[in-house]
Order: sequence, then structure tokens, then C-alpha cells
Amino acid sequence: MALLSVLTPVLAVVLCLVIGFMLVRSRDAEATSTTSCGKTEGPPKADFRPWVDQELQDDTEDKGKEDEDADWVDNNEEEDLQHVPFSAPGYPEETMLKRSKDFYTLMNQRRTVRFISPDPVPREVINNVILTAGTAPSGAHTEPWTFVVVSEPETKHQIRQIVEEEEEVNYRQRMGDKWVTDLAKLRTNWIKEYLDVAPYLILVFKQIHGIRPDGKKITHYYNEISVSISCGLLLAALQNVGLVTVTSTPLNCGPKLRLLLKRPANEKLLMLLPVGYPAGNATVPDLKRKPLDDIMMHI
Repeated sequence: MALLSVLTPVLAVVLCLVIGFMLVRSRDAEATSTTSCGKTEGPPKADFRPWVDQELQDDTEDKGKEDEDADWVDNNEEEDLQHVPFSAPGYPEETMLKRSKDFYTLMNQRRTVRFISPDPVPREVINNVILTAGTAPSGAHTEPWTFVVVSEPETKHQIRQIVEEEEEVNYRQRMGDKWVTDLAKLRTNWIKEYLDVAPYLILVFKQIHGIRPDGKKITHYYNEISVSISCGLLLAALQNVGLVTVTSTPLNCGPKLRLLLKRPANEKLLMLLPVGYPAGNATVPDLKRKPLDDIMMHI
């Protein structure tokens, strides 16, 4: 009887611990069940930023995290943006069909050209090409792009030195045997003579956020997607005026090129385009494009 009286408090403590453990397990199971049903899955609302692109990020100096900085402001300076009437030119079906075929024929002639002539190109043509690229749609109309046009020979040569230095390391170490083998049929390497020769280099930067004159930051939604669409229009505009280019995304060159061109930390290099006329001895690989049935599904 004495032994039972001694053990009773101990048993009570053990029982309380068991009940508490079961309650905690039950709560965890309920939380897991809620998440699996899609009700609470994902990061907290403050951290959920689906417009942030993950590819080709240059994380130097400025990571652009709104929740870590109090200097962010609302994008909308005008609460009631005026809307104006809009109408598109209407074409008869026959005209639409002809225009669609003509534009396809023009764009189907577009090729990546690594042999570029040094012949001068009118600057106004380049200006109009850039204006065309600037008509691209963008998240919340933030227009998160900067086009740096370089024609000064010394700056072009410095760009070439930076690119070739990194590209040699890419080919020899970073890219791996499979990537290098896949490129072999295209006869590419780390030597980029066209960066000196082309009359213009266009470096396209994405703005991961905007900066107002007062230093406050503005969110740029889906900045990489927006700038990528702009690059597509840029390629079409170059093709339309008879100029050629080679699209390059120089691996690990972004920070150095940004510093060389004195661009702010909120801008990250997305694409580098040498632009000019094709050289007289230019050649391109005899590549074929996929037929319509391989790239489209009609439901």
C-alpha cells in the first residue's frame, strides 16, 4: 500500500506526458493534412513572390528583396490611370493570310550569324530597332529593360576580353563534355572576333527592380519574362531591316560587364547581341526547323 502511494504521483506525471505527446502529434498531423489539401501550402504571403525569375540571376550587390528593405514604394503614382479608345487595323481574310505568310517568310530567313561586316549601320536604324523592342508588354507596365548600345572600339574590345576570358573557362571546365560536344557541330568556341568587328554591340539588361529619383525602389514583376519578350521583338526588328546578330548569354560575365558599363546594381545582364550586316564570306550551319505539327497542338 505504501509502495502504491509513492508510485501514484509518478504514474500521474507519466500519464500527463503521454497525453501531452499525443495532443502534439495530433496537432502536427492536422497541420500536415491541411497542407496536403492545398490550403496552407507554400511560403508565407509576405515571402510569396511568383514574379521573381530564377534563371540567369546575377546576385551581386543587390538581391532586391522587398521584405528586407523599407525603401519600397507603391508602383501606382496615378490612382486612376486614364484609358483611351483603341482600335486595330482590320484586314480582309485574304490580306491577313498574305501578311502572315510574308512575315513568316521574312522571319524564317533569320539565322544566327557569327560573321559580321564592319560596315557602318545608320544610328537612327538602331534607335528605331530599340524603340520597337521597347513596345513589348511587361508586368504592370514597369518596362524593366535597359539597352546599352556600344559602338566605341575600345569599349567593344574590353567587352571581348571579358567575354573570351570567361568563355574559355566555360568551355574547358564549367560547361562539361556533353555541352561542348553538342556545340561542336556549330563550330563555336571561346574566340569572339565579332565583338570587335560588329559596328554595334547591344547589351540587354533586366532591371530586377526600379529606382525612383528619390532612391525609393519599385517592384518589377516578372522582369526576366518581360525582357525576354522584348528581346524577341528586338530580333524581329533586326531581321526586318536586314541586320544580323548572334544571341549570346555570356556565362559568368554579367557582373564584370555591368561594372564596365557603369550600370547600377539593380540591372543584370540578360543578353549580348553583336549587330551589323552579314560579312561577304558569312556562312551558317544548314539547320532545319521543326514542322508545324511538332511545335503546335490544336485542341
